Amino acid sequence: MTRKTRIRAALVTATAVVTAATVSAGISAAGGNRPAEPTKRQAAALFDTWNAALQTGDPQQVADLYAGDAVLLPTLSDEVRTDRAGRIDYFEHFLANKPFGKKIETHINVLDANSVLDAGVYQFSLTDHDTGRKSVVKARYTYEWEKRNGEWKIVNHHSSVMPGG
Repeated sequence: MTRKTRIRAALVTATAVVTAATVSAGISAAGGNRPAEPTKRQAAALFDTWNAALQTGDPQQVADLYAGDAVLLPTLSDEVRTDRAGRIDYFEHFLANKPFGKKIETHINVLDANSVLDAGVYQFSLTDHDTGRKSVVKARYTYEWEKRNGEWKIVNHHSSVMPGG
C-alpha cells in the first residue's frame, strides 16, 4: 500500500467514525433514551386502580389518585372540584352509595410516555345509603392521566350522566 493510499484509507475511516458518532448523538438527542410509552392495556388498568380505591370506601384514598391541581367534573354533582378538599367532599357523598364502576365502552389514546386519555361510557351500580334501594347510573367519562414523579395521577376527570332519549 502506498503512502497516498494509507492516508486516503485513514481519512475514509476517520470520516466514517465521525459520521457514526454524529448519527448516534442525533438519535439520543431525538429521544433514543425516552421512557417507554404505556400500552393501552396498562392505561386501561388505571381505571381499575381508581375503581378499587372506590371499593375501600375511603374518600382520602380516592383523592390520592388525583394530582393536586386536578379538575373533577363529577357524575352526581354540579359543582366543579378543583382542590383536594372539594374532591374529598364529593367522594364522601358518592362513596356512601357503595359505587361499583364497570366500563361499557372505552377509547384510550396514549399521548406519550407520561400522558394518557381514557374516554368512553361506564356505569355505576349504587345502593342508596338510606333506603338500600339499588340502581344503575350510566355515564360518559373522560380521564386524563399524567405520570408525575413516577406515579400516575388523574389531572382531569369528567363524568356526566348519559342524557335521556
